[in-house]
Amino acid sequence: MEIHLIRHTAVDNPENLCYGFADIPLKENYQDDFKRILTDQDFDLVVSSPSLRCRLLADHFNSDYKTDERLREMNFGNWELKKWSDIPEEEINPWYNDFVNIKANGGENLREMQTRVHSFWYELTLKKNINKVLIITHAGVIRLMLQAVLQFPLENMFTIQIDYGKKVIMSLNDGLFSIKSINV
Repeated sequence: MEIHLIRHTAVDNPENLCYGFADIPLKENYQDDFKRILTDQDFDLVVSSPSLRCRLLADHFNSDYKTDERLREMNFGNWELKKWSDIPEEEINPWYNDFVNIKANGGENLREMQTRVHSFWYELTLKKNINKVLIITHAGVIRLMLQAVLQFPLENMFTIQIDYGKKVIMSLNDGLFSIKSINV
């Protein structure tokens, strides 16, 4: 199975808002960004995050796709759409010190996100008769899929750069993964 993971294109976030679950618009020229993404057309399965910034890209590919809630970015709860600088230090500092276990009020921590993303990932890898998959999602989700394969500590998750509108391509053959490319 060949698995193509694409991160949505750049968002319009001049105020540096915290966002994950919240729908935030893509940059004004997002259609131009879409045209620069080269991808195949012959996927057996296309799955998108239900976030609008991902569904717009799935629509652009004219794909018959499904959405899956497990492909959403991290839920930042009460922090969603607040400026990072406006989140009180007594709330944000514990998270900065331990983003794996600490969460925003009403949100989720990285371990909880990992559980839902890995649930999707393992379900996908067990599918039979699928040769090629396209997943349109977010940087955090893609990092957690790489973490599922490479088994690196969650604390190291943000050492992997996942660019807007770029792909990670992996293959799964006989139970073994191969990472073919990152940020193409």
